[in-house]
Amino acid sequence: MDRQITFRWDPLVGSYNVPSDSVAEHFLELQIERRGLLLLRPPMAGMSTCASLAAVDSPEPSLRCSGHIVQSVDPEGRPFATGTIACLPIQATVLLLTASTGHDKFITKGEDWSMSSATALIAALAAPLSFQLAQAAPPSLASTSVEETARSVDALTQRDLDSLAADLGYRMTIVSNRPGNCPTGKVVCFDVDLAITTPARVPAGIAAAEIRFGFINGIVAASSDVFDVRLINGDLHRLSIKPGQTWAAATTYHVRLVGAGNWFSTYHAMPNAHIVAPGLQGRVIAASKPRVDGQSGLESLPFVAPMTDEALLATQAVDDVTRWLAPERALERYATRGPASTPDTVILPLPASINRPAGEPLDLTRGVQVKLSGVNARDVAPALAAINAVGIGKGPVPLRILVHPAADLGAEAYRLSIRPAGVDIRAGGAAGASYALRSLVQQAAGEQGRPRPLEVQDAPRLPFRGLHVDLGRNFHSRDEILKLIEQMATYKLNRLHLHLGDDEGWRLEIPALPELTRVGGYRCFDDTEQTCLLPQLGANPDPAAPTNGFLTQADYVAILHAARDRQIEVIPSFDMPGHSRAAIRSMEARYARLMAAGRRSEAERYRLVDPNDATRYRSIQNYNDNTLNVCSENTYHFVDTVIDAIRAMHKTAGVPLRTYHIGADETAGAWTDSPACRARMAKTGEKPADLGAAFIERVAGDLAKRGIMVAGWSDGLSHTAADRMPAKVQTNIWGGMFTGGVTEAHEQLNRGWAVVLSMPDVTYLDMPNAVDPMESGYDWGARETDSFKAFAFMPENLPANAALMTDVKSRPSTIADTAPVAQNRRIAGLQAQVWSETVRGDAQVDYMLFPRVLALAERAWHRAAWEPTYVAGTSYTFGDARVPMSDVYRDWRDFAGRAGAALSAMDRAGIAYRLAPPGARIANGQLEAMAELPGETIEYSDAGGQWRPYAGPVAVTGDVVVRTRSPDGRRVGRSVTVTQRQEATNGSQVAVAATRPSPAAPAQPANSVPTQ
Repeated sequence: MDRQITFRWDPLVGSYNVPSDSVAEHFLELQIERRGLLLLRPPMAGMSTCASLAAVDSPEPSLRCSGHIVQSVDPEGRPFATGTIACLPIQATVLLLTASTGHDKFITKGEDWSMSSATALIAALAAPLSFQLAQAAPPSLASTSVEETARSVDALTQRDLDSLAADLGYRMTIVSNRPGNCPTGKVVCFDVDLAITTPARVPAGIAAAEIRFGFINGIVAASSDVFDVRLINGDLHRLSIKPGQTWAAATTYHVRLVGAGNWFSTYHAMPNAHIVAPGLQGRVIAASKPRVDGQSGLESLPFVAPMTDEALLATQAVDDVTRWLAPERALERYATRGPASTPDTVILPLPASINRPAGEPLDLTRGVQVKLSGVNARDVAPALAAINAVGIGKGPVPLRILVHPAADLGAEAYRLSIRPAGVDIRAGGAAGASYALRSLVQQAAGEQGRPRPLEVQDAPRLPFRGLHVDLGRNFHSRDEILKLIEQMATYKLNRLHLHLGDDEGWRLEIPALPELTRVGGYRCFDDTEQTCLLPQLGANPDPAAPTNGFLTQADYVAILHAARDRQIEVIPSFDMPGHSRAAIRSMEARYARLMAAGRRSEAERYRLVDPNDATRYRSIQNYNDNTLNVCSENTYHFVDTVIDAIRAMHKTAGVPLRTYHIGADETAGAWTDSPACRARMAKTGEKPADLGAAFIERVAGDLAKRGIMVAGWSDGLSHTAADRMPAKVQTNIWGGMFTGGVTEAHEQLNRGWAVVLSMPDVTYLDMPNAVDPMESGYDWGARETDSFKAFAFMPENLPANAALMTDVKSRPSTIADTAPVAQNRRIAGLQAQVWSETVRGDAQVDYMLFPRVLALAERAWHRAAWEPTYVAGTSYTFGDARVPMSDVYRDWRDFAGRAGAALSAMDRAGIAYRLAPPGARIANGQLEAMAELPGETIEYSDAGGQWRPYAGPVAVTGDVVVRTRSPDGRRVGRSVTVTQRQEATNGSQVAVAATRPSPAAPAQPANSVPTQ
């Protein structure tokens, strides 16, 4: 049977569109140009398409068409096609396009028309097609004048649009974070200059085009004589020509944008701005594309002007004392902390007890003979494989592993004994045995395969030691997740929180609802959002781009297997009821498809919005349509279907679904004008503010009936009634340390909930590594979080962190214990987060996480001796002597030595960890430099010369550029310039040797710790 493709006129874009339930060739790109020349071709070799064009009664070019059709296959194996072919006729004529076989058919413009897979028809398109958005149908042939027909010759073509995208200049300059003239009602704002430069030739019809760009802060004012700026949704804005204006050739247009809030990093700019025009395929502006440095692997945004004026750009508020971490200030910081020690034991995280008996080293390079008792080989297979990875194979050295639960040996506890006669491991469970093997691998590698005798007794400090990875905002691959799981096992983390759904994307295949990933998994140029979502957060709209995509069921099961074998629990997360735009738009596409097929009941079953809801709102991320309607039973059908599908995947993997994270945070002010919610509130007496909590309570109860613990973010959970929640609840505390997060943590701990600390001040590792405009990451929660700050965090005495930590404006402050923790209540755990709003690639995930996550792993596993015991009601202030800084620094130097040793292991594992720029200065003509961690070698270059290794203070002339290189020599870090000036630092001098600088008393940098 011949399959049919039906094209229907789409008044929104002024073209004929291919419905998603049609079938076509793999890809057809149609371009009609001179005298009947037709190019109809697939993009790859091996696909055959044959076509010809006949022009009737017209010796001249008469029709200009362009578009594409893309074929995909749904989960049931059925092909479907999407795409657009748009045609602009030049004069009245009839064109007949046929493939090598098939039948001819003439149609009238405005009608639906069909073509078989062997026949293509374009006929009777005599009048120019109008691209006005409000037009209900194309103009009739009779109403088209000769003059209008002639003007269509000047319409913008696909070739024109492609050329514009390639040649337009696009430049963004952050002018000031202190403009002094914020619009009325805005306390803080910033100025940005957006410069658009036209090429030497500007095509006719360009007025129909518009530029779309991402801007994460709300634009509160815009000024331009030529362009209008309007919000589309989320961070996506449009720049369109004003009526009566035009684009001149070879001209730079400046648009002033005033944003709400602040802009402290070049990486707040969103790349991949694009130019679109009705009926044409949008194109990314080449000048706005990100670049990746070949040596460092770091993403750069060449279209953003360098931020160099610290006075105008580093801070905004008068009381903000933050300063950029210039190389000179970094040197002071590193010198104050002191050089890393050479550790006797390199195990990370640090074990609870270590003893070094006398005796000869054990030569593990001869290979080991493994004997297991009480544990299956599969349960420790990855840890045993790690031994092979450091060059220890099979051989005569005994490696005995005994797993036997005991009162003094929990499931994650272990004892490791390295003696001349062999290695003995005793553990309370497979997890403990695996952790012992990981410790053995680290120590063996640190002693070149010949460790001296060692006795370790170890157990974790906190039962929950987690890592959160956001795949929703920008996708990250299965392979990246598998790589992270292995690193989690290495550093004894045991919970993987996968954020799989948010406004910008749905990232897990749900078989019953294919649109969730078919539409919600991709960003592209489709204003109707029937085939994909609008581009957001600088995502490349190419479906093949790494920011697009999803995990198949097989991918997810593979992740579950890898995690299971490493004793890691996977916690899936889809944010609801807010942050749900991807789900909503996907289900609207499903609704449209089924309604077109006449299946109303099925269409409405999973519709997540009330179509008569007149509520107007904007979420924090500027969406006006991202919240599920909690008064509709369809929403609960949807939630149940998703949860049951995930349970089925866990069952397939042989891994029970124990915890499900519903998000529950940041719900916008929705539902107030929803008829469904008004009817409910009239019946129940609820108010709009009660509806979100009721949703959480209901879903939590439904999960509990399935034997699944509910988890959510603390702000949403705080609105629920404890007596209407299940007995077991996990809450992720994400309030700030200085903005109520400590009180929130204590109050929810006193509810009896499992409290997992996720404070943005310390645990959000998508925040910048340092205060520097060239460091990526949002900074609303912290201007910087370096490894030392993470290392110094005290999870079981939250107020005490005020002794070491400053607030987001780098100001010393006090944390009062206004809600003391009840007796016998204890924090459940600590979780590191990487959100992906500005993290667009897998390598950038590595950069943001490592090595900082090692410091959080240390604190989650090991309690430092310098941490003061929590005393209810006790407050702390910056510099409090109850946290002895000399002890903190001494402990840090040991940790830094162990973290430095871990760099080589991360090199072998392919982790693109951050290489911090060196601290450096030029004093008396001598370059002095120091790396943050040992193992990172320093290189310098002066006067544009070659890079040279730095081994100690060296004479230089002029400014010098410095950087660090990884231990394996394959990667380099970000370069920074050291100037010849002498910078005053409270009158102090810093003496720096090759590797052992002397501590001095520096001026306090941002988010610093006090000196003593």
